[in-house]
Amino acid sequence: MNNIIIRCLKVALLAILVQSCAIPKIVQKKENKSVPTAYSNSKDSTNSATVKWQDFFADPNLVALIDTALSNNQELNIFQQEIKMAQNEILSRKGAYLPFVNAGGLAGIERVGRYTSQGANDAGADMEPGKKVPENLPDFGIGLSASWEIDIWHKLRNARDAAATRYLASVEGRNFMITQLVAEIAASYYELMALDNMLLILEQNIEIQQNALRIVRQQKEAARVTELAVRRFEAEVLKNQSRRYYVQQEIIEISNRINFLLGRYPQPIPRDPQKFGALVPDSISVGLPVQLLDNRPDIKQAELELMASKLDIKVAKAEFYPSLRISAAVGLQAFNPKFFISPESILYSLAGDMVGPIINRKAIKAEYLSANARQIQAVYNYERSILNGYIEVANQLAKIGNLAQSYDLKAQQVKALNESITIATNLFKSAKADYMEVLLTQRDALDARIELVETKMHQMDAWVSLYRALGGGWR
Repeated sequence: MNNIIIRCLKVALLAILVQSCAIPKIVQKKENKSVPTAYSNSKDSTNSATVKWQDFFADPNLVALIDTALSNNQELNIFQQEIKMAQNEILSRKGAYLPFVNAGGLAGIERVGRYTSQGANDAGADMEPGKKVPENLPDFGIGLSASWEIDIWHKLRNARDAAATRYLASVEGRNFMITQLVAEIAASYYELMALDNMLLILEQNIEIQQNALRIVRQQKEAARVTELAVRRFEAEVLKNQSRRYYVQQEIIEISNRINFLLGRYPQPIPRDPQKFGALVPDSISVGLPVQLLDNRPDIKQAELELMASKLDIKVAKAEFYPSLRISAAVGLQAFNPKFFISPESILYSLAGDMVGPIINRKAIKAEYLSANARQIQAVYNYERSILNGYIEVANQLAKIGNLAQSYDLKAQQVKALNESITIATNLFKSAKADYMEVLLTQRDALDARIELVETKMHQMDAWVSLYRALGGGWR
């Protein structure tokens, strides 16, 4: 009988080993980390991404807003809980790597049928000399039990390391969220200041147009112009008065967007709009493209996710191999607790078993192939993150240069049109120019001044975006 059992075990073990050898072939994709050597001809490795955001932004009002957001932003705090969950996953994986030890006790009563083997034996046995085993037999016990899967193929270790890598990836994900949050608050802050200046320009222009309207009315009374001129000037005043309310609404919405990012209900945003016109974006050192791999949290996050996916393949591959488990137990058991002090109440067991998949290999194969597909997917995501980071920096670099040229030309245009307003008004008063020339000149001057403010706003936005694209803001 024992030989038959041993023979069967050998056959089962051989079947497991044969099945383990038939693991499907996969081809893992190797990531490409190569990037251009420079953004332009510059080879300077100085990089503004290493500058802390407290030092990058000089406006104390903006610094205070960002500091509040980093403490109160709900989305950032939600992500912080995800980091804690990732950290707990490491503990869970470490627990699976160690033996499971349990302590417990039992208390119960048992009655077996008299016409069973156990019942027949109990009927003919004495529990004590002259005392038969009762039909209702109590049962008490206390003990320890342990089970441990021996990590032969490093399946549990790799699962633990994958969890630790994903925890680090979640930390980088939080850092990337910080860079986005800092940039969004800064861009919204400068947009709010730009809207303040647009509103001021509108109010100044409305005052100029109202003065022009009074002049046109006086001209009509003197029969020098018709009612048509009066109505056209009046319509222009009304149009800009209406436009003012549109800008005021934008100010309210941008202010509330900043308050939302700060995790608070609407309240005034401290700022000094008069400083907006004097703002000049500081020069930014972009360094070398290869530095993006260390400075940008989203690229580092993608790299860590890739590392974890490679470990997942090893974990999935180990499922094809047999698992070795050891179980043990030791304790005391008797029908009366007073016998626990007796050596006869001691029980123990020690067993080892090796099991491997035979029937359910399709499910294991599917998970193995899926793990490889996720690894290839992670490679593409990593490469995409690097490419996206480089293009973002290149775009913002070009944008800063082009906006600087555009701003200078816009400033010259505004100067010329402001002078044209005075010339056109004087010519109109002396009947040497048509009222439409005055009207169109005022309209062009207003549009040019607002466009100048918008260009300044886009300059500041590009400056902030370049800092973010380089990986600045999370330190």
